[in-house]
Amino acid sequence: MPTLTVTAKGQITLRRELLQYLGIQPGQQVTVDKLAGGVLALHAKAPLGLEAFAGCLPPPTKALSLDEMNALVSEAWAGQRK
Repeated sequence: MPTLTVTAKGQITLRRELLQYLGIQPGQQVTVDKLAGGVLALHAKAPLGLEAFAGCLPPPTKALSLDEMNALVSEAWAGQRK
């Protein structure tokens, strides 16, 4: 079990392996719940905005050219694709 040191400012730093285990990325916020017996529980807050959207879709099965993408968008706007 990792041991953490409290600084003079009353702060602790979590080691990289603990952050990775929790799924916490740099700049992400965490919530802390006080549990019985002096136990704290950390939870990574879900990122908001573009970061939350990035990577949520599976990778495409085929790369499309810009012309192919434009054709698909044009068809959709014309009501030819659903």
